[in-house]
Amino acid sequence: QVQLVESGGGLVQSGGSLTLSCAASSSILESLNMAWYRQAPGKERELVATIAPDGTAGVTYFVKGRFTISRGNAGNTMRLQMNSLKPEDTAVYYCYARPVTRWEEYWGQGTQVTVSS
Repeated sequence: QVQLVESGGGLVQSGGSLTLSCAASSSILESLNMAWYRQAPGKERELVATIAPDGTAGVTYFVKGRFTISRGNAGNTMRLQMNSLKPEDTAVYYCYARPVTRWEEYWGQGTQVTVSS
């Protein structure tokens, strides 16, 4: 079982920045593929960025150049640095994790990001 706890959401003006964090805890020591998804009102959940245990990372085209995903030094932690935020970035952002060695998926509770124009 993996528990994911997100933090760092909030309200920011257009052009501003926010950093989201996700801390994963597990009853066993295991490597996790991790990602950020987001879901805006009335829309489907969409992938924002991914990062593998070795640090290999990628971001979706609509946030490229503005968002950066990274892993922390302390175990399975992950951050999403969001710069040049736009009103269309407004959504609930979810932390996602999947253990490398087994096919189970875990989701955080979500954190609200609101960008005002």
